[in-house]
Amino acid sequence: MAKYVKREMNDLDGSGVNRAYYQMKVYRNVDFDEFVDRCTRHGGMQRSAVVGVLAHVTHELALTLADGYSVSIDGLGTFATRLGVRADKEQDGFGADEQKRNAASIEVSGISFRADRSLVSDVNGHCRLEAGGARLLHRSPYTPEERAERARRYLDENTVMRTDDYARLTGLSRTMASLELRELCKAPDSGITSRGRKSGKVYIRG
Repeated sequence: MAKYVKREMNDLDGSGVNRAYYQMKVYRNVDFDEFVDRCTRHGGMQRSAVVGVLAHVTHELALTLADGYSVSIDGLGTFATRLGVRADKEQDGFGADEQKRNAASIEVSGISFRADRSLVSDVNGHCRLEAGGARLLHRSPYTPEERAERARRYLDENTVMRTDDYARLTGLSRTMASLELRELCKAPDSGITSRGRKSGKVYIRG
């Protein structure tokens, strides 16, 4: 039987009330071999046939997406590519003096997937849920202004600051620390800006 976890959500609408959302508790990941075993056990197919079909579908999916198409598979969902700038290149803009990126600087950064409604309905029909506990937010003992000031003081003493540093300084969860740093970088008077991308992103005085 699957379990769900009730999680606390930040007050995003200014109502002063933190609402709840629900998340499936994932016991573990089912890898390829185990998934194939489940297919042969429940579907009556030979293992070699299942492996062959999955390998062929995966290969053709990659080729079709690479040609610039999205792919919809009935009962499963729709796949599409996401593009991004290579990790060693800076993001460009639309200003007249902005450095322009050519095709060599752009790469496929991910694959998006939107599940077919019939798959969602099928999963829901087989799912029997029970409560698996609740998780509350990490609450910072500091106000937003105090957190920003602690970050500025840290940067006055250190060259750079990472998301984990800010989370440790403020008592926020890593997710909330990342979101708050993003907003600080947008504020022109925060004195904080960012450099780099993804795992190499750091925050500096600006």
